Amino acid sequence: PTGLGMEVMAPATINALNGTSVKLSCTFNSCYKVENKQFSLNWTYQECKNCSEELFLQFRMKIMNKQLDRFGNRVEFTGNPTKYDVSFTLNNVQLEDEGTYNCYVLNPPDRQRGHASISLKVLTEEPPKRDSTVAVIVGASVGGFLAVVILVLMVVKCVRRKKQQRLNTDDQKTEEEGKTDGEGNPDEGTK
Repeated sequence: PTGLGMEVMAPATINALNGTSVKLSCTFNSCYKVENKQFSLNWTYQECKNCSEELFLQFRMKIMNKQLDRFGNRVEFTGNPTKYDVSFTLNNVQLEDEGTYNCYVLNPPDRQRGHASISLKVLTEEPPKRDSTVAVIVGASVGGFLAVVILVLMVVKCVRRKKQQRLNTDDQKTEEEGKTDGEGNPDEGTK
């Protein structure tokens, strides 16, 4: 529908280990098919919040790497615009690569240019693995408790339904008995 801009989606923050490769994922959805002649994409890098954006990857009919000294040839386009994916991979991540990466997408006839930002954090060592034993125990306990509560509620509901059916059956019997007089002859009604 016109008036609604395209939606661009990317994780807010990505952590990467120094010296490894990291995929900076950016996808979008559009009501329109991607036509290479009209589609455009820009990836920019910002070292700090108030720093200017540096263009390092662009799509105009085809992918063009802007060889920033900062990245050299470590930027590799790994997306597929026709599948609404404009991700790229940064190889051999360096501490200086930390910053904000902006993904700008325009897919005419969409009028609005879509935008998403990723904050890249570069780690010098892997974060310690969290012991999830406590979480598993708590989760299992809560899950078990909820299962018991649901089971009890189901039993109560079934018991109530059976009682209601019995009452309805008893009411029908009473009505049928009330239609006969004491000697089993049908009542002739009020005179």
